[in-house]
Amino acid sequence: MTRVHLDHNATTPLRPEARAELLEALDALGGNPSSVHTAGRAARALLDDARERVAGALGVLEDDVVFTGGGTEANSLALLGALRPAPGAGLVTVSTEHASVLGPAAQLEGEGHQVRRIGVDAQGRVDVEALLEAACDARLVSVALANNEVGALGPVEHVASALAEGPSPTLLHTDAVQALGRVPVDLAGWGVDLATLSAHKVGGPLGVGVLVRRTRAPLAPLAYGGGQEFELRPGTENVPAIVAAARAIELAVAEGPTFAARARGLLQVLWEGIHAAFPAAQVLGPAVQDEDRLPNTLNVSLPGVDGRVLVARLDLAGLEASAGSACASGSLEPSHVLLAMGCDEERARAGLRLSIGRTTDDEDLHAAVEILGRTL
Repeated sequence: MTRVHLDHNATTPLRPEARAELLEALDALGGNPSSVHTAGRAARALLDDARERVAGALGVLEDDVVFTGGGTEANSLALLGALRPAPGAGLVTVSTEHASVLGPAAQLEGEGHQVRRIGVDAQGRVDVEALLEAACDARLVSVALANNEVGALGPVEHVASALAEGPSPTLLHTDAVQALGRVPVDLAGWGVDLATLSAHKVGGPLGVGVLVRRTRAPLAPLAYGGGQEFELRPGTENVPAIVAAARAIELAVAEGPTFAARARGLLQVLWEGIHAAFPAAQVLGPAVQDEDRLPNTLNVSLPGVDGRVLVARLDLAGLEASAGSACASGSLEPSHVLLAMGCDEERARAGLRLSIGRTTDDEDLHAAVEILGRTL
């Protein structure tokens, strides 16, 4: 059976260029990058080079780049690390954030911090005025650059500008995991203090995240016992995977504009095929050709269908898709994103997320529509 992968927001295949560097580093290395002998220094050189490459691709300083074990860890480090040094300090975030942001937010709330979750409209766009009003006495604002379920873009540049002009030194964190390589990401130009990235979303290996800390904001580590990663992430770094991640991030940034234009065209073809086959289908989130959305992400509501049941049936037929976030794909609960957008529980369970990647072509899209037609 030929399989069609339209779940690139969950993970995207390892790029050949990244795989080549991963294998080369695995074959070459035999030392711990914290060791001072020859093998250790060789590993340290590769780690330093990877950090320099990531920094160069993102337009930040080398010392701004902290490697973690994934995007979830980076988000926890940003939120918990920034708030715990200031007991009771406030956090402002958005009701549609990824679970790896909402989870630490709930933890902070339990520890006595004031947490405010700002709502969104029917397209998943945050109420910017309410967010900025709430940010007046907060220590940290966390707003995603792109929503992973419906593709709505967050107003990060606008929020950063407003916070910079405000009377209090409020920090800004953005979860940019779904945005990198798909829409512009200008952390330094916008004035973002903390940003989260994940290698496997851009063709890198699983298990490598990046926390960009531009302003040297004081952060408390989540674990203790070593001085690696500026004393923020103790433990021996996975150098081969980090080297491969650096290559994938470089390529994602360099190819971003070309990919975005191509993905936008493919997404329109996919939606037209679905709508022709299922006239009752509706787009959840911004309109397909709206500029204020991810160019590769389509979330559709198919009335009378439970998205998670449909995902299982589609998988048996050869189409890989998601119902909501991959991190919550085993949950029987309706999507918290769609509920926040005003969908009732039935409709919030009916969302099917299809996401396009670098390897997607027209044949994949036609096959996907055909499989949907046979499955429903």
